[in-house]
Amino acid sequence: MSNARNTVVVPEHQLKALGTKAFENLGLPPADAADVVEVLVLADLFGLSTHGLSRLESYGERLEVQGINARAHIQVASPAPAIRLIDGDNGVGPLVGMHALRAAMDAARDNGVGIAFARNSNHFGPISPYGLLAAEAGFASIIGSNATTTIAPWGGTDARVGNSPIGFGVPNPAGKHFLLDMAMSVVARAKIRNALKAGTRIPDTWATDAQGLPTTDPKQALDGFLQPIGGHKGYGLALMVDLFAGLLSNAAYLTHVKSWVDAPDQPQNLGHFFLLINTRFLGSTAWLAERMNDFAAILHDSPPAAADRPVIQPGEIELGRMAAQRANGVTLDADVLALLQRHAG
Repeated sequence: MSNARNTVVVPEHQLKALGTKAFENLGLPPADAADVVEVLVLADLFGLSTHGLSRLESYGERLEVQGINARAHIQVASPAPAIRLIDGDNGVGPLVGMHALRAAMDAARDNGVGIAFARNSNHFGPISPYGLLAAEAGFASIIGSNATTTIAPWGGTDARVGNSPIGFGVPNPAGKHFLLDMAMSVVARAKIRNALKAGTRIPDTWATDAQGLPTTDPKQALDGFLQPIGGHKGYGLALMVDLFAGLLSNAAYLTHVKSWVDAPDQPQNLGHFFLLINTRFLGSTAWLAERMNDFAAILHDSPPAAADRPVIQPGEIELGRMAAQRANGVTLDADVLALLQRHAG
């Protein structure tokens, strides 16, 4: 079914089947393809279409030039009871991410906490799908990944810091989980590109020009660098994510991370970290549900500044979209469906 906006609505099970077949045709074993699609379909269910099955295009291009290893042999080492080290063997990022998530769960299940450090990986999708899977299994989470450099060091004039995402999740056994997923830039470059197309200025907090000075000109901004959230504090947070995801994982970090756009046929050696806490060691599911529902109610009860925009906690919009799309089908760009069908054919 399609509509006037050149989108289509596809049932979740059909989307998963198409996605899995597409990645199998790109060389992945069936179980590995299913892991990748698990993450990307959750992204589409959440409404994060830029990080969903549309990624088949960029992942597929790199698989075809062997910049990503379709037959990755992922290895997990346990140097300590609560630590897991994952070597992704240059596999598709969501595949490495799912292995790391399961390894961290395995460590936290018995030890109460577990951390997995992954290396030799690639772009692993958005963080919130992993946070959801962890929350549904009873784990609170802090998850991060490093990224290709697009941000200048605070006060610097060239790109040496990645727009590294970090996410936090806390389960609610009888309500909506808390899920926060954020990158380190004030806005995505797409917003600046849209301003350029529209011929409008941008706030001077979004980006700098090529000399590292704040600008309201979208063209100068696209030639310059993204601004981190919170100024120097966001810069520090971006470095912390890279230290955990890249440096401690023995992956690439900062300018050692290869750009998949500039060098699609070369391994990126991205790194991720998954820190999980087994909430069942802290109290019963009833105890946690009561506290989480009270936590959300305190926020919801704040009178909204705009009547049509009630106060929410992070994750509610995405979980609402997921429930609606599971019931009614997933809205997808027609171009993405065509891409899926071409690869699945």
